[in-house]
Amino acid sequence: MSIEHELKNSSAERIEVDRVSKSFATRHRTVLALDSINLKIAEGEFVCLVGVSGCGKSTLLNIIAGLEQPDSGRVLANGEPVTGPGRDRMVLFQEHALFPWLDVMGNVLFGLKLKPGLTDKERIEVAGYYLQLVGLEKLRHSNIHELSGGMKQRVALARALAPNPRVLLMDEPFAALDALTREQLYGDLQKIWQARRKTIVFVTHNVREAACLGDRVILFSPNPGRIRREFSVALPRPRDINSVELAHYSTEITAALKGFTPGDGREASE
Repeated sequence: MSIEHELKNSSAERIEVDRVSKSFATRHRTVLALDSINLKIAEGEFVCLVGVSGCGKSTLLNIIAGLEQPDSGRVLANGEPVTGPGRDRMVLFQEHALFPWLDVMGNVLFGLKLKPGLTDKERIEVAGYYLQLVGLEKLRHSNIHELSGGMKQRVALARALAPNPRVLLMDEPFAALDALTREQLYGDLQKIWQARRKTIVFVTHNVREAACLGDRVILFSPNPGRIRREFSVALPRPRDINSVELAHYSTEITAALKGFTPGDGREASE
């Protein structure tokens, strides 16, 4: 395999969620987390899933990842059914889950164990490329405990990107960070997406964050989890989360979110 080809290749997948439903049994009752979800995501599209806690957006992300199976319906990746986890779909959670006994480079190289056909020298070159992409090339030999929270998430992002997945699934990856660090990472993630053009599905509670990052914002209502509205964000990148133009989108999405009556999943006006 040519290392130049590996670094330049930036393939993505289209995702189709077809009538997916999912329930969970609790001690006293069965909860319908997702009710007949239909969603198509194009190759290289950045889609944000937004909704209140318990609306099923993280459950849907796990089903797309192959970490959970739906009760009914299916997920297709480039037309092929998703039946379990795969190298083409990498997940980044709120907790960075880095290995403290490995340095920065070691953590990114660990992600490359999933990538066959590379020599050790090529793995180091690929890891170095992604550390440069997230702005940590000068800290490649630093210990994890020496890094700030934002730096740790950058390492986790480089580790997820290093195997060159077609889809990146992100479950509130910036929720635990301070506001300034989050803003810096919004800019970083947009630059990385523009450079690599991966399909990204991003779960968040933060409406402004979703409007800043997404090509589309998918709004879920709870009990049961259903897609209620979609918003296309037609703003050039990179976007500034504090811009007036972006505030108009977030205000519209927030108003729609407030229109759902907690507890029954219906719009308040119905």
